[in-house]
Amino acid sequence: MAEKLMKYADATKKYDVVFGLETHVELCTKTKLFCPAEVHFGGEPNTQLTPVSLGLPGSLPVVNKTAVDYAIKLGLALHCEIAEWSQFARKNYFYPDMPRDYQISQYDKPTNGNGYLDVELEDGTVFRVPIERAHIEDDAGKNTHVGGADGRIEGADHSLVDYNRAGVPLIEIVTKPIEGAGDRAPEIAGAYMRAIRDIVRALGISHARMEQGNMRADVNVSLRPSADAPYGTRSETKNVNSFRGIEKTIQYEIRRQAARLDEGKEILQETRHWDEATQTTAGGRVKSDADDYRYFPDPDLVMLHITKEHIAEIEAQMPEMPRERRNRLKAEWNLTDVQMRDILNADALDLIEDTVKAGATAAGARKWWLGELSREANAKGVSLEELNVTPADVAEVEKLIADGKLNDKLAKQTVSGVLAGEGTPAEVVAKHGYKIVEDTGAIEAAVDAAFEANPDVVEKLKSGNMKPMGVIIGAVMKATRGQADAKAVTKIVMGKIKG
Repeated sequence: MAEKLMKYADATKKYDVVFGLETHVELCTKTKLFCPAEVHFGGEPNTQLTPVSLGLPGSLPVVNKTAVDYAIKLGLALHCEIAEWSQFARKNYFYPDMPRDYQISQYDKPTNGNGYLDVELEDGTVFRVPIERAHIEDDAGKNTHVGGADGRIEGADHSLVDYNRAGVPLIEIVTKPIEGAGDRAPEIAGAYMRAIRDIVRALGISHARMEQGNMRADVNVSLRPSADAPYGTRSETKNVNSFRGIEKTIQYEIRRQAARLDEGKEILQETRHWDEATQTTAGGRVKSDADDYRYFPDPDLVMLHITKEHIAEIEAQMPEMPRERRNRLKAEWNLTDVQMRDILNADALDLIEDTVKAGATAAGARKWWLGELSREANAKGVSLEELNVTPADVAEVEKLIADGKLNDKLAKQTVSGVLAGEGTPAEVVAKHGYKIVEDTGAIEAAVDAAFEANPDVVEKLKSGNMKPMGVIIGAVMKATRGQADAKAVTKIVMGKIKG
């Protein structure tokens, strides 16, 4: 039975929204957090294992130093306090995909704590998100339920477990309760998650591909009568793996909880699950508190000692952060706020920058990635990065245009050939014989033919009405199979009119 919902605008006027995010970022180390098993996405099930991955008796964990260094990098980027001494703890719970029956995480002594991240919203507003902690832990395996609808456990005949992911290093970034967001809570959450993705990619510590599960979030939402009232009971929607899903989850939970509170009903402290198909959340289990996990220090692992000297070493290696980079490129490319937002919304910043580095102008690179190539990606339902064209290809096409070897029409045909797998731009041009007609005699003949076929247009042009100029140019381009230079055609037409 569908849950009753309050209108979003009414809900955010009547109740004060408090939300929080627990973001799991899978690190791109070569090996797992506590053993030398290699990490590869999409490998054959249960092939990336060691006795430690499977929690076999007598196996002992050894911490991955690279994962700890990655955690320090992220802590610095999130303005966290890096603890000199931090400790791994056992978090006890019993799922089939957790072969040890406990997760190795951090509890009261995390590596990173008490930070913040300033996120920029579409209208330029900056909102500060407070960070409680960013701690290190290992991931669980993956359950696959067979026989049920959409891979769900309901109605499944049996379940399969793949332990390849068990032991993969994660950083869990936990915000403090986020207050004061009001009706912009979903927007702030989406901007925050995109900022986290950009940061971990810039640091080189994670691929952060949500569709592959290496970045996901648990979304906590609660409502209270006013900003000075105690926090309300929260729900936690687990493992939401898309930006839009996170935004929609918050919006839905605000509407659902407001309707229940309005009717005097209780909000359960429970885990919930986001259903993309129905655009709703569904109840799971009653949410456990920290005490239920019976945390205690892992006796097989010594405390981590991170010296100030080591932190300074890592700090010296930190790259330019995404927000500073965006501001620099915006100035270098002479973009407006709206133009930069369009680039970010299309997830094209890296592609455009790489195209500029390959020799194109910023304007030319932006035109291709936000124009022709965006339309192609949308038509195919893929990201720009997944298209069969590289920044170097786009820069090469731009050079052919600048050198007067291709016009816009031939350039588009060349890019279409590259997308179709016909080779590099040079190979596509050679294969199809694309080139601008440089023979002015041939262009003049085509112009004369266009004049003869369109005498009424010629009369208008001669009288000073230039609006129908496109008719003549279009006829010439058709006659030359799109290989005439439009500027040259215009010059010849104007010469004939004035003559």
